Amino acid sequence: MSTGRFTRRDFVRITGAASLGLSTPAIEAAAQPGGKSATLPMAARRFPKGFLWGTATASYQIEVAWKEDGKGESIWDRFAHTPGKIKNGDTGDVALDHYHRYKEDVQLMKALGARSYRFSISWPRIFPQGTGAPNAKGLDFYSGLADELLANDIKPFATLYHWDLPQALQDRWNGWQSRDTAKAFADYAGYVAEKLSDRIRHFFTINEFTTFVEGGHGTGLLAPGLTLPPAALNQVRHHAVLAHGLAVQAIRARGRKGTKLGPAENITTGVPIIETPEHIAAAERATRELNAGYLTVMLEGRYTDAFLKAAGADAPKFTSEDLKIISSPLDFVGINVYVPNRYVRATKEAPGYAFLPVSKSHPRMASPWHIIGPEALYWAPRHVARLWKAKEIYITENGCGAADEPAADGIVYDSDRIMFLRSYLTQLQRATSEGVPVRGYFHWSSMDNFEWSDGYGTRFGLIHVDYATLKRTPKLSASFYREVIARNEVV
Repeated sequence: MSTGRFTRRDFVRITGAASLGLSTPAIEAAAQPGGKSATLPMAARRFPKGFLWGTATASYQIEVAWKEDGKGESIWDRFAHTPGKIKNGDTGDVALDHYHRYKEDVQLMKALGARSYRFSISWPRIFPQGTGAPNAKGLDFYSGLADELLANDIKPFATLYHWDLPQALQDRWNGWQSRDTAKAFADYAGYVAEKLSDRIRHFFTINEFTTFVEGGHGTGLLAPGLTLPPAALNQVRHHAVLAHGLAVQAIRARGRKGTKLGPAENITTGVPIIETPEHIAAAERATRELNAGYLTVMLEGRYTDAFLKAAGADAPKFTSEDLKIISSPLDFVGINVYVPNRYVRATKEAPGYAFLPVSKSHPRMASPWHIIGPEALYWAPRHVARLWKAKEIYITENGCGAADEPAADGIVYDSDRIMFLRSYLTQLQRATSEGVPVRGYFHWSSMDNFEWSDGYGTRFGLIHVDYATLKRTPKLSASFYREVIARNEVV
């Protein structure tokens, strides 16, 4: 609510400050976006100059228009329409109607102060059959989105695959079980780069290899809902990283000079249970092996001996040329960080580390899987820099689900999300202060959206969405994040 010169947010902040006995000058300074407090050592919380703050979304989770303007069916369209797959029978048919409301949503990002926006491009919106003739109207949508972002001083970062494989390829080739799908992905990636890299200068190839491979082809909880035997699952893993490498080569060949590329992987992070040299070294070794099938092979050009030994006869079939393609040089590494996946301690026995169980009383956010471990946002990028000498890192996703319901006055007081962000960003600032080359942070998510198998039951957004009316309303956490961006420091 605004009265022209004074907002509810200002009132909350000033009355809160007054209750702590702060002086009028301190209150006035705190009330100005980017203002400096006279009482807190903010320099210790500051991020590097030019640090890029943004938000992130994915096409199936927000766009709607699932069969509009020539778009083809995706495996998520098919999966969500299969009874019993999604909580409450939800689908992405309506989602947030971002396809028609993207200009409004860009204005919300601008009001947030976001300097960048990571979105994904729907492969079947560009190639309805996965290959063949491109769909001009599909490309027009993303071209218009890029133009709108740039017109509002927001840098577009595009993800080429956020799980919505064209259903036609699943039907034709069994999807990621086939090398042909990896080749088709490269063709699609090259085409998009050729058409859009004049304005979109950063591309993420694939989002969360681990999640869509393991969840979609191992447990069957995500699209396409398969439970493959070990050998077939390992081959899907290999085809996914091969697709990444082929896409990097295609974008280099067809995109504008200077286009930057990297993956966006849900890194599995080993966190030392105590910060002593032996436990830290153990956590590094563990992180390398925990990511052996994805980040490690992409950044080293080889599968680890332990990975191949564990797989045995079920190891993926590959060639030395495959490994060269998979490890094509990158410009940056994107990592999604939500949890401390494994707490690690050093051991004298091989392999030199052991994983600790997570206590039943360990604090969690609204999602049962989401144990709270702010230190993960320090150790994850630190490991990437030390293990693989990455020169440029982006936190491509970080955020939390919460019980976000509007109060009687219409405001979502998501104090738990603010707690989460403050504690995690403090650890990220610790990393950047030590020289870890993190260049930007994308909060997941801009708005509440379709949360995959959880449907609309879990809310991750800074902006509340009334799913009945699609009305967007910034939450209290949006005010917090806006202040972080304005000050470029933890607040």
